[in-house]
Amino acid sequence: MLLDRHVAEGFASPGPDRRWIAALPIPDSRKHPIRTRVAGKLNCLPGRFRVHSSGMNGENQSPSLLMLFAVAILSAAAIGYEILLTRLFAIVQWHHFAFMVISIALLGFGASGTFLLVLGDRIRLRPEPFLALAALAFALAAPSCFAIAQRVPFNVLEFPWSLRPFGWLLLVELLIAVPFFLAATGIGRVLVVFGGQLSRVYAADLLGAGTGAIAAVCLLTWLPAERTLDGLGAMASIASGLAAVSARGRIRPALLSLAVIAFVGLVFGAGPNELRISPFKPLPQALRVAGAVPAEIRSGPLGQVVAVENDQVPLRWAPGLSLLARERVPEQVALFVDADGPIAVPRHETGNTPPPYLDELTSALPYHLLDRPRVLVLGPGGGAAVLQALGGGARAVDAVEIQPHVVAMVRDRYRDFTGRTYEHPAVNLHVGDPRAFVEASPRKAYDLIQVDALGASPSGLHALMEERLLTSESLRAMLGRLSPNGLVAVTGWSQLPPRGGPRLLATFLEAFSSEGIVPAEEHFAWIRSWNTTTLVAGRSPLSGTRIAAVRSFADARAFDLIHVPGMNAEEANRFNVVDGSWFHATASRLFGPERSSFIRDYKFDIRPASDDRPYFWSFFKWAHAPEILALSRQGGIGLVAIGYLVLPVTLVQAVVVSVILILLPLLAVRRTEGARGVRRRTALAGFTCLGLAFLLMEIAFISRFTVILSHPLHALVVVLAAFLAFAGIGSWLAGRLDAGIPVARPVAGIVVIAAAYIAAFPHVTNWLLGVSPSLKIAAAVASVAPIATLMGMPFPLSLARLRRLDPRLVPWAWGANGCASVIGAILAILLAIQFGQSFVIGCAALLYVLASLSVTRMEKKHRKRA
Repeated sequence: MLLDRHVAEGFASPGPDRRWIAALPIPDSRKHPIRTRVAGKLNCLPGRFRVHSSGMNGENQSPSLLMLFAVAILSAAAIGYEILLTRLFAIVQWHHFAFMVISIALLGFGASGTFLLVLGDRIRLRPEPFLALAALAFALAAPSCFAIAQRVPFNVLEFPWSLRPFGWLLLVELLIAVPFFLAATGIGRVLVVFGGQLSRVYAADLLGAGTGAIAAVCLLTWLPAERTLDGLGAMASIASGLAAVSARGRIRPALLSLAVIAFVGLVFGAGPNELRISPFKPLPQALRVAGAVPAEIRSGPLGQVVAVENDQVPLRWAPGLSLLARERVPEQVALFVDADGPIAVPRHETGNTPPPYLDELTSALPYHLLDRPRVLVLGPGGGAAVLQALGGGARAVDAVEIQPHVVAMVRDRYRDFTGRTYEHPAVNLHVGDPRAFVEASPRKAYDLIQVDALGASPSGLHALMEERLLTSESLRAMLGRLSPNGLVAVTGWSQLPPRGGPRLLATFLEAFSSEGIVPAEEHFAWIRSWNTTTLVAGRSPLSGTRIAAVRSFADARAFDLIHVPGMNAEEANRFNVVDGSWFHATASRLFGPERSSFIRDYKFDIRPASDDRPYFWSFFKWAHAPEILALSRQGGIGLVAIGYLVLPVTLVQAVVVSVILILLPLLAVRRTEGARGVRRRTALAGFTCLGLAFLLMEIAFISRFTVILSHPLHALVVVLAAFLAFAGIGSWLAGRLDAGIPVARPVAGIVVIAAAYIAAFPHVTNWLLGVSPSLKIAAAVASVAPIATLMGMPFPLSLARLRRLDPRLVPWAWGANGCASVIGAILAILLAIQFGQSFVIGCAALLYVLASLSVTRMEKKHRKRA
């Protein structure tokens, strides 16, 4: 894991015996796992901050090869734990919460650094048995703490109504932080003792970090999701065994025996690894129905897929079905991805016409406007959309599904059940990223592109999800794949007050504007049922024949018109009546000349989604928070997207907990030297800026590359590993350079590169989406490398200056930097949702500039007083 945010430094003190003293590791500006920094030799730290190792000379002793392997494996297990948590949270809760996991990891690392500073000199164990015990504790704590955390009655749905979830969430975070604390403490102790051999320990730590990211993906590929943490624990027990073999004396057999027992128990035992999914997620709800059974479970890096069958009460899932429909919905099997869904797999007999009910859905509208179209279905899932296309007269269907296990289940277990839908001669199935397929070459013209936007819950539980298909850039790409009279059709949930629909229309209008199609009112038709809406947009204005077909289709099925060219307000809100013609009025305002002011003043955030702000399902506006809170007793708080509430709550908790666990313990450190003219406020401000800047930049890059790399897990693994490696290289380079090099030099490079990225990202993103996965990964690493290398330099360079000016402020600088890192991981997402990822990158660059100015100010004031 890179002993990240920690530093071990050795220096020769005056005197004939040249005893070596190692500065204790403390959290730094970096983010995850744990990265080592070599910032130079300390010759002025107060005595309380030094650990004298008379029996463990860091210069003369070298860690054994087994110890280095133990460090690497424990480092790999720690970063693997960080990555696996995001997948497990995605299953048991409503989001992967990568930002929260990163913050929790930093909290554990930061608390470890403070612990070693305050109490490290009381540790009497040699590094070998200490590392063995720490690795063993991690091996047991990783699966156990998560198992205990699952039993905490935390329910995100209670946030709008109760204060209880606040406390339960804090408890979950503290439990999850324990394994990070244990791993960081074990590796930190090795760095303290072997301070003269930092390069070797650093290399082991760096190698382990990269291996851990790969190991996490392998575990998700080979093991069921609930056993992955046991696999990580087994890795850590191997590290414990290697460290135990390196130990001396009678303690070695006992430690080795414990490591073997832990390994055997984790690999072959039945540990506390059952996933306790939130009972309010769709999968547990489906299993509560009489007769429901989980027929098959498949796990992989992209998600866990569960097939649920029910012979007693079969699933009959038909969102948007007309209330006048007379055709029976056939028996279906339900597929759930990460316990969310369902994805319906409808029964269909080979050779029969597709089920007639599919023509009674709002999503069937475009098939009444086209004659034998060539269709692209993005996200066909269980095959219902493909059957609808075939029933609508499609002459050819390309279907693109990102979940390989969904496709495998439909093709294998449910091959006959579905009538071999995906083997139909007119159907060409592609397993891959739908957005990348749209962007890729060679380009084929389609008469219809169907997009299903029913995957996100209308309750706002997916407010933090990046929706890559519904950005203005994505819609523009779809328009570019259409034939001259082709259509794009998007079906989503109907919400009151309208939110998703208005944002979808605003995003479409942004895409049309970028194509030079203004005004665009004549290009759209929009209808709604009692619970869904379908928006159809074409490159060409809708003809009179098509407008008549829209009206006829809607009237025959009792669907309400939201918009067709030439309609008036009296034609809206006739069948599925709501108070006021909200939908039609909203559409009219968006098509009108006052669109910008309407979007600005609307109660919800309906600004067009973009690749820079892909959070399509987040509608919260801080400007209207007082109004919503005032309505809380009347149920108004439910208008806030529930998933979004997690952000401000975790941000407040991160501030409080990081101060308590990282900063306050430093009060126990006695001060032995007087100040030398540096104001604490100035120093702490600079190091706080460094901590915030690093995390803001890193989280923004992870979010940005989530769009390019197709999945949050891919982005987390690739971008995290690249940042760790290259920022570590930057820290190493800073230690090798002359201490007189101004901090402003790397900061200037960061600002220039950040500005270039902000300008280039919109253009590069579209190109990268169409290339092969290997090229995407290479491009991600190449993009991260230069800026991450420079970002690794300001912290050690600034710390070197602070040591010379006022060494008693060094631990406080570490602490401020650690607290800022914990907070920055959450703050980055909060800012990205409101202002975009480019804004976050810009803020990070500005914070680096402020940190550089703070260091310059410290030096100037010191020279004046000198």
